[in-house]
Amino acid sequence: MTLWVFGYGSLLWNPGFDVAEQQHARLAGYSRSFCMRSIHHRGTSDDPGLVLALDEATQAVCDGLALRARPGFEQQVLDYLRERELVSSAYLEKTVALELKDGRVIEAVAYVIDPDHVQYCGGLPLEEQAQIIARAVGGRGPNTEYLYNTAAHLDELGIPDAELHWLAARVRSLCA
Repeated sequence: MTLWVFGYGSLLWNPGFDVAEQQHARLAGYSRSFCMRSIHHRGTSDDPGLVLALDEATQAVCDGLALRARPGFEQQVLDYLRERELVSSAYLEKTVALELKDGRVIEAVAYVIDPDHVQYCGGLPLEEQAQIIARAVGGRGPNTEYLYNTAAHLDELGIPDAELHWLAARVRSLCA
C-alpha cells in the first residue's frame, strides 16, 4: 500500500518520518486555520496556545504538500502520526482526495479538526489569535516558533496564505 500524508502546518517543516516523494497538493473543502486550542504541544491546559487544523468549509481550498512515506514503512509512519496528531483526540484521521500539482489525484491521510471537540475554536478574530500565539508555550516550545516556522516554509514552497502572514507580522510586533 502507498501512504500519502497531507502536510499543511507543522508537517511541512517537521514531518518526523522519511519522505520518499513530496508534491505540491490542493485539498478542496477545507481551510488551514488556527482553530484548535493546543494544550500539549504549544500551550497548556491553563494557558492554551493555538495550532493549525483543517477546518471543513464548502468553498475552501487548502494548499500544502503531499508527502509519500518510504515503501515498507507505511505502518510505522501511521503509528508515529497517530501518536503525534491524535494526542488529545481533537483531530480526526481522514482519507481525503488531493489534487497534485502534476495533475494526479491521490488519496492521502489528513488530520482534520473535530468541530464538536472542546479544543475547537473556529472563528476567533485574527487579533485574538495573535494575542494567544504571542504568549503561549507548550511541551514542544513557544507557539510563536510554530507560527514562524509554518509561515517561513509556506514562503519557501511558494504557497500564499495571507492570514498566516498577517498573524506572523502581528505576533512579531507584539513580541518586540
